[in-house]
Amino acid sequence: MPEPTVSITIVTFNSSRYIRRCLEAALAQKDVGLEVVVVDNASTDGTRKILQEFRRRIQLIANRGNCGFAEAQNQAIRAGHGDWVLALNPDVLLEPDFVRRLVDAGELDSGAGTICGKLLSIGPGFQPLPERRIDSAGIFFTPTMRHFDRGWHEPDNGAYDRSEYVFGASAAAALYRRTMIRDVSIDGNFFDPDFFAYREDADVAWRAQLLGWRCIYAPEGVAWHVRTMIPGNRGSVAPVINMHSVKNRFLMRIKNSTPGLYRRCWMPMTARDLVVVGGCLAAEPRSLPAFLRLAQCWRKAWDARRQIMKRRRVDDAALVRWFRFTPACEPLELEPETAGANGVLAPDAA
Repeated sequence: MPEPTVSITIVTFNSSRYIRRCLEAALAQKDVGLEVVVVDNASTDGTRKILQEFRRRIQLIANRGNCGFAEAQNQAIRAGHGDWVLALNPDVLLEPDFVRRLVDAGELDSGAGTICGKLLSIGPGFQPLPERRIDSAGIFFTPTMRHFDRGWHEPDNGAYDRSEYVFGASAAAALYRRTMIRDVSIDGNFFDPDFFAYREDADVAWRAQLLGWRCIYAPEGVAWHVRTMIPGNRGSVAPVINMHSVKNRFLMRIKNSTPGLYRRCWMPMTARDLVVVGGCLAAEPRSLPAFLRLAQCWRKAWDARRQIMKRRRVDDAALVRWFRFTPACEPLELEPETAGANGVLAPDAA
């Protein structure tokens, strides 16, 4: 059986502290046919010099400006040719068998378009922490339309050692089936360029669910992630990222929310919206431009929504079950007969 082919796609922006070790770990992956595509968003800190050291082993796209994480990832995805695409942050260290483990999990179910492994926390500069703690075991949504990483900051004590279906994956290290990428892309874009940065992985996960694709959490694939954006600590993040976070919260809803989901969750959803708007007005005025940018994206977002809803393959009951205040997951019960020929689940199987 031929080795699976995987494109590892990395976006850098002033990533000199991490990119060398990240690339070394990525290029050391076992038992897969690899290509590594790096898109640099006009780094000024020496990242480009480090990337030149790997020029014979990677494909480098050097942008003249910072086009954002989402669009740069799209560039890298389009430049690759692998059957699978691993979107990888430069502040992630992969165990040597990470990619192969995730591919093997994905091959179990042709209806799975996304595979995520167990991401563990590691300190700044890739310094080990005193205790093994979960960074992400997949993502989940609450009825307030907030998304979180399952298990974040919990001890790695076995609670997340079971393979299962989850809503989606953190794009810090997410493996996507290229067939799914083509299926769910809008106007040729897998990640929405209007997001710029933050929540673009949650937007993809939501869209993939609407179009009938599953996400598998495969804990046997282990990687280490330096988390810079910590839930509840917006003060530690650049104001422009907070602004994009606010904009993208509403942009994601415009594109993906359904009437049935709104009827089920309108109260907690509205309450959270009021908190977000009030917080911008009272405590975070530098995020107010998010609403102007949202207005500028409005027409394009509604066009994307029309495309998504026209091709939607699951009903509201299948979607609503994922929106809970506790992390949602489902048993990994493989039933090949429920998968369509193109790897997309039939609506009644999703």
